[in-house]
Amino acid sequence: MGAKGWGWADVAPYYQRMEHSHGGEDGARGTNGPMHVTRGQRANPLFHAFVEAGGQAGFEVTQDYNGTKQEGFGPMEQTVWRGRRWSAANAYLKPALKRPNLTLLRGLATRVIVEGGRAVGVEVRRGDRIERVGARREVILAASSINSPKLLMLSGIGPAAHLAEHGIDVVADRRGVGANLQDHLEIYVQQECIQPITLYSRLNLFSKAMIGLEWLLFKSGDGATNHFESAAFVRSASGVEYPDIQFHFLPVAIRYDGKLPAKSHGFQAHVGPMRSKSRGRIRLRDADPATPPSILFNYMSHEDDWAEFRHCVRLARQIFAQPAFDDYRGKEIAPGDNVQSDEALDAFIRDHVESAYHPCGTCRIGAADDPDAVVDPELNVIGVERLRVADSSVFPRITNGNLNAPSIMVGEKASDLILGRQPLPRSNMQPWINPRWQVSDR
Repeated sequence: MGAKGWGWADVAPYYQRMEHSHGGEDGARGTNGPMHVTRGQRANPLFHAFVEAGGQAGFEVTQDYNGTKQEGFGPMEQTVWRGRRWSAANAYLKPALKRPNLTLLRGLATRVIVEGGRAVGVEVRRGDRIERVGARREVILAASSINSPKLLMLSGIGPAAHLAEHGIDVVADRRGVGANLQDHLEIYVQQECIQPITLYSRLNLFSKAMIGLEWLLFKSGDGATNHFESAAFVRSASGVEYPDIQFHFLPVAIRYDGKLPAKSHGFQAHVGPMRSKSRGRIRLRDADPATPPSILFNYMSHEDDWAEFRHCVRLARQIFAQPAFDDYRGKEIAPGDNVQSDEALDAFIRDHVESAYHPCGTCRIGAADDPDAVVDPELNVIGVERLRVADSSVFPRITNGNLNAPSIMVGEKASDLILGRQPLPRSNMQPWINPRWQVSDR
């Protein structure tokens, strides 16, 4: 898509530089970076049953989907270190705040100041005052796939007709700003568990208090994990070269927000296609920086998305039907045994599908002469000097997995571009591709 220098071999070294992998594939993973990547203890037998069931269904098993072999069922990784979520703030920002050349300002960025086609600073609202922060060299936006395009449009960079609607002077007419919005959706397939071994027994107030106390005292126990400790990446059909479906497994039947848990012991798979063809957009509601933008994800607007989601649900049912779950499997909680036809599954999907919180693509990278690209391969905003974007908004297509690591990788690679350093040497690792990909989904 014109993103020269951003292929797998180009970015793999930046993943290695950013991470400290605990238990990953030798030689394929970084072991000295600021981002700690760990694995849960998988003490619950259901985590192992899920992986075993995947193998029984004919799918691959992998020991490290973040290594050379993504395809298969195996342990899930998490950015947790010593019982805490190891965020980019912990890994990068907090240590850097000790440096004399970094100042953290709290406020609302309202626009990039562009003079003569060049970014010269940022305007920030702090309390009831508007302040101007000057830039001697350049401005880098890392405000997310929602707010980076919003800030560009408030600064006069975006679709000219849309900016004119709101009385914003056009600095650079870039129709791709705010376009190409993508996300991952997922659905829960929930199964009753006939053995009392799930997290359902931990949902009472006493157990929650004990979990919290153990975490406060020792940073261990059920408060020190996100409980997604097994996962899978598989292909949806023959002819699909690399994984396009993701599973997370959870040993309890519950919603993300903790509401409406099943009234019994249960387990669930979160599943969804990773390469939706639907595209949304970000637009301004008005020229006031305090006004939230207009966000249209346009979910499920492509017909193929419906077929892919039906396949995901049926595939999850196939996994739960394997012998590995015979000692645990009760009745299906959701969608439910009565939901079988395409029409019934579509209704279930329409009512229950959720975002996986992976928005991206709204300032996409591409060749400098691509009218739909927003940034060039150096992350420079096309048409404006001394302005870059470095966050998930630059993804041309959504990644085959979660967005946390790829977003941080963009920052790592951006740091070399900003400093004018030579990029890290391209990786000579070869990602594993299923030799049967042309004839089978497994």
